[in-house]
Amino acid sequence: MLSIRPNCELCDKDLPANSTKAMICSYECTFCSDCVANTLLNVCPNCGGGFVSRPIRPIKDWRKGTGLTFHPASESRVHSPYKVNDLAEYNQNIKDIAPEKR
Repeated sequence: MLSIRPNCELCDKDLPANSTKAMICSYECTFCSDCVANTLLNVCPNCGGGFVSRPIRPIKDWRKGTGLTFHPASESRVHSPYKVNDLAEYNQNIKDIAPEKR
């Protein structure tokens, strides 16, 4: 189950559980759509993979034992160890390769 991280790992923007701006890679690295498009160029700085929109976990438990009531979003903020200026060279080598071929 996704941990639903609360922030963008690069700019630290809040990304609550119902945010449509949250993007994740296959390792659940979490970034806002602005950073993914404009800084990361759809390249995860941690694994080199691409991003997809993070699913929204329902607030209400439509089925018993589901939803944020039973499985709340994480409160642990994660921060990228990489600086924005360090990402440019890394992204240049990968950005033109489709995520499914990286």
